[in-house]
Amino acid sequence: MTMSRYLGPGVRRGLAGALLLGALLGGSAAAQDKTPIKIGFGMAQTGPLGPNGKSAMLAMEIWREEINAKGGLLGRPVEFVSYDDQSNPSTVPGIYTKLIDIDKVDIVMAGYATNMIAPAMPVVMRKKMVFPSLFGLGVNDNFKYDRHFSMSPAGPEPIPAFTKGFFDIALAQNPKPTTVALVAADAEFSKNACDGARLNAKAAKLKIVYDKSYPPSTTEFASIVRAIQATNPDLVVICSYPLDSVGLVQAVNEVNFKPKMIGGAMVGLQNTVFKTKLGDKLNGFVNFDFWLPAKSLMFPGVESFLKTYQERAAKAGVDPLGYYMGPFGYAYVQVIGQAIEGTQSLDQAKLAEYMHKTTFKTIVGDVKYGADGEWAKPRVLQAQFRGLKGTGLDQFRQAETLPIVAPAEYKAADVIYPYEKAKE
Repeated sequence: MTMSRYLGPGVRRGLAGALLLGALLGGSAAAQDKTPIKIGFGMAQTGPLGPNGKSAMLAMEIWREEINAKGGLLGRPVEFVSYDDQSNPSTVPGIYTKLIDIDKVDIVMAGYATNMIAPAMPVVMRKKMVFPSLFGLGVNDNFKYDRHFSMSPAGPEPIPAFTKGFFDIALAQNPKPTTVALVAADAEFSKNACDGARLNAKAAKLKIVYDKSYPPSTTEFASIVRAIQATNPDLVVICSYPLDSVGLVQAVNEVNFKPKMIGGAMVGLQNTVFKTKLGDKLNGFVNFDFWLPAKSLMFPGVESFLKTYQERAAKAGVDPLGYYMGPFGYAYVQVIGQAIEGTQSLDQAKLAEYMHKTTFKTIVGDVKYGADGEWAKPRVLQAQFRGLKGTGLDQFRQAETLPIVAPAEYKAADVIYPYEKAKE
């Protein structure tokens, strides 16, 4: 028999009323939970990756403000907890340990770039948290973590994807090139991209006449370019990080090196600060990109986002155009926001399951993940600098100065080949 059987009718009614009131009050308290949902991440604000990291942060902040203006997620405001990783991989494990153990964030997200994502993976994996990442290359190939989701359009075979379009363009020329030189920074992204270029070169049956890496601390690039020039390659694939990319473009112009095609996987040339530094020295380079103001990439919401971004860019001290990091930085948090709303939960297992099976609608188009957390369909662009004069900013707003030349689905112009012709 239950305890209520020993109580008088009046007492039982009072107890029942108290329990009902308690349940209603408890439910009301849960419904009124306005504690912020905390999303934590490291993001480069200083160092070589700082310009791109700051651009991504502005894009993410625009999303946060917009989502909070609509009532937040699960009826709760969204709060960011972020730290500057200083473009230094050694800072990353400590940042993510603090985010999870001290700050008690609800969601963790990676910072920008392969070199910053990889050191965070072991920390996050131990906590079994969902881990979206921004513009990493092949980070999960070794970890094989089923809760990692890459906001990078490299697709199911990310390592060769960065330079596949470059090789496809070259092999369509007549006469076909026969030799290629490969050069890479001795860093995570660059080594992965160069591994992919090696695979593409082998598939194309091209002879590799130069294949070397250089230390990340390198500041003098003319000697490297002269060594490549001495092998007389038809193609040159460069896998570099921002400051290296600038130095290598300057050195190619300085020594008057004119292979038939050059570029491929040079990080940094997508950012306006480096574009305006190099100006017409970029003419002829063919390089990867992820978003450009082409008609084929005007997905719903992207123009409105860029208008807001560009209005705020000067005050925020970030890339004034925002074409590279902006749309993807916004889509990055769009996806996790849609996952939280779709599951009505912050449960990590539920979020991971939902993200694996859902097609997300974002300002960079539909995002669907494969089993490995990479995009199910690749969309790495190759674009060619052309018609640039001097270093003025406004010319980089014009789609014709950096048209997409591959893949065919998004192509806006034929490549100018050989490189020397585009320099004229």
